[in-house]
Amino acid sequence: MSSIYGENIHISIFGQSHSAAIGVAIDGIPAGLAIDTDALNAFMRRRAPGQNEYSTARREADEPEFLSGIADGHTCGAPIAAIIRNTDTRSRDYDPFRFTPRPGHADYTADIKYRGFEDSAGGGHFSGRLTAPLCIAGGICIQLLQQHGISIMSRIASIGNVHDAGELIEPTADKPFPTVSDAAGEAMRREIAAAKAEGDSVGGTIECRITGLEAGLGGPLFGGMEGRIAKAVFAVPAIKGIEFGAGFAAAEMRGSENNDPFLMENGRVITKTNNCGGILGGITTAMPLTFRVAVKPTPSIAREQITLNTKTQQAEPLVIGGRHDPCIVPRAVPCIEAAAAIAVYDALLDRRKEQI
Repeated sequence: MSSIYGENIHISIFGQSHSAAIGVAIDGIPAGLAIDTDALNAFMRRRAPGQNEYSTARREADEPEFLSGIADGHTCGAPIAAIIRNTDTRSRDYDPFRFTPRPGHADYTADIKYRGFEDSAGGGHFSGRLTAPLCIAGGICIQLLQQHGISIMSRIASIGNVHDAGELIEPTADKPFPTVSDAAGEAMRREIAAAKAEGDSVGGTIECRITGLEAGLGGPLFGGMEGRIAKAVFAVPAIKGIEFGAGFAAAEMRGSENNDPFLMENGRVITKTNNCGGILGGITTAMPLTFRVAVKPTPSIAREQITLNTKTQQAEPLVIGGRHDPCIVPRAVPCIEAAAAIAVYDALLDRRKEQI
């Protein structure tokens, strides 16, 4: 069940990096809701490969082909099913790794779990390629949240040791490089280019901000918004950490610094600060829900590494060829928005049931 998410909507992602197609089935979306496929395709292009010097050279259109669930621009109540056909695969690039697992990849663990029967070409079902169907579901959820006045925006907060400047208060989605500061974005691109020139890769962080939420979404213990969002976000293979609000910085504060005083503003309850990131007790406060994620460096690098030959049980050098992103972060930005949208929309449907 690891490829299925949701309590009110059920999202099932299928396919492998080099299979004939990848796709998603979405059950539980109410009927009669408008879906703008042009806007969805524009969202998908933000994740698509082969568009610039800091992404893989693999070229895929990544436009969803809907098989069911949408008719005349609206959801019809049937499960939504969509596929993306894989058209630019080079499976032969992965033949050398059958017995030499790539450091940082799921090659070894997948081989253990599936007893050698896994499809390892391109990373198989563990590949970042599977974030494309995640973005189909998330892109739809983003549109449905917008119909409730809820907006999701994000930015690249850092690449390596280069950090963005300013506060995330406006969307960055229309920028060629999604940072608040264009100067910081240019410095980040130089950081990516430097890593690529050395046959290496670099990671970074992404910040996400959700506004327009009502108070009361989520719940305590296992129903908390932090857990619901984290579960969806960790479906993006490169994510290694998440923090909400002040996050780990709260560990260095005193309670008097970290607590957010309650105030009344224009007839609604707000908090003076937002160190909690818009969540208290796992439940939204109606303040902006903010979180940041850590994205690891791309594990496929051109520099020589050491691995274990599982057939000979001897260590040997490994050089990875093929087509790989020197930095995953820019293409991961819409994936994080998609994951957050799925979690929030699922929680919103929970809240609607409670209010009936």
